[in-house]
Amino acid sequence: EALYSDLGHCGRKNIRITWICVKTCLVANYLGQAAWLLHQDGHFLEGRNPFFEIMPGWFLIPGVLIAAFAAIIASQALISGSFTLVNEAINLNFWQRVAVKQPTETKGQIYIPSVNVILWIGCVMVILYFRDSAKMEAAYGLAITIAMMMTTFLLAFFLRYKLRWNRLFVMGMLLVFALIELSFFVANIVKFQEGGYITVMVGMAFLMVMYSSYYGRKINNRYTKFLHLGKYANRIVELSNDENIPKTATHLIYLTKADRRDQIEEITIDSIFAKKPKRADVYWFFHINRTNHPYTLNYDVSELVDDKIIKIVVNIGFRIQPRTELYFRQIIEDLIARKELNLHLKHNGSTKYNPSLDYRFVVIEKYLSIENEFTFHEGFVLNSYFFLKRWAQNDEHAFGLDKTSVVVEEVPFVYQPVKVSNLMRNK
Repeated sequence: EALYSDLGHCGRKNIRITWICVKTCLVANYLGQAAWLLHQDGHFLEGRNPFFEIMPGWFLIPGVLIAAFAAIIASQALISGSFTLVNEAINLNFWQRVAVKQPTETKGQIYIPSVNVILWIGCVMVILYFRDSAKMEAAYGLAITIAMMMTTFLLAFFLRYKLRWNRLFVMGMLLVFALIELSFFVANIVKFQEGGYITVMVGMAFLMVMYSSYYGRKINNRYTKFLHLGKYANRIVELSNDENIPKTATHLIYLTKADRRDQIEEITIDSIFAKKPKRADVYWFFHINRTNHPYTLNYDVSELVDDKIIKIVVNIGFRIQPRTELYFRQIIEDLIARKELNLHLKHNGSTKYNPSLDYRFVVIEKYLSIENEFTFHEGFVLNSYFFLKRWAQNDEHAFGLDKTSVVVEEVPFVYQPVKVSNLMRNK
């Protein structure tokens, strides 16, 4: 059942070729155990394991070693498969953003430290709780049965809605497998109180995390507005030239999700002008674009207003850890060397009064405002989403920013404003 989740690490071709041998050996072994059990009719096993009993005496020790190595390989397959599944969940917005390491040049081979820690804690807790492998049978059996059922339903949806197979054929296949797996499910659900509830509790916990992450992000994105940057260019230039307003920094850099050169988030415009306007000599808008090549590292420049408003798109390979601050300094030096940026600065972007480059990154983080009025379902989703977001990887770490050069600006997220009755003054 771990095969489909291990595709990224092993590759489809390798699994297809080796599975022929694995399946043959597996069926032969099961038939051998069944034949041995038929010869034990009327006898108690008394702790004997059919897997080891069918082995010749001289092969017992090698058989134990093979079984031990098989357990290690199966455990590693589970761990690697968990990394793949969580990474896909992140890409599909079912999981909060966490640190993902790329140990090799193959994109699918990844390592997620937080998932490794969760698996370790889960293993320790299960061992301390059950203490005996025999007591884990109910939880393990129910987990395997539910995983098989979910895989069957997912396969049916894939065949019907992705490959467009005939509906009757898909329904027939689903019915056959569902009946078999449903019988296993009924046999295991009766052991709910003997440990099966652990499986259900863990499954419900993951379901709530995925549900709140997906719909919370969906609501958040629905209320994210993109504006045409050109409409605000004149106002930004006027602000930059207004000497009555204290200067925030020579270079003010905003991280943006807008990949189009003429777009920017509404909250970014609000950050520049609202309350305390942020004056700077140059306004930079950085967009990080991940590529499928492991070592891509280049950038594109779009100057909306010469030496005032600049949009940068940095293309980074999936194996490269972003170092946005370092990239910014290199881009400054490159533009000045090419005479595309003229601010009467030194070659490294500093002024004659300041030996170091003066810049500030502005990171905008949303929090759930108390001025919201929503239903129980909406409140549960949004509160869970913003709670989980606290434990996720922040933008400073994700984009390789130094805390000393970053200003974190928190803005309230208002989903549905509270309706307040007219306030009357007492006479």
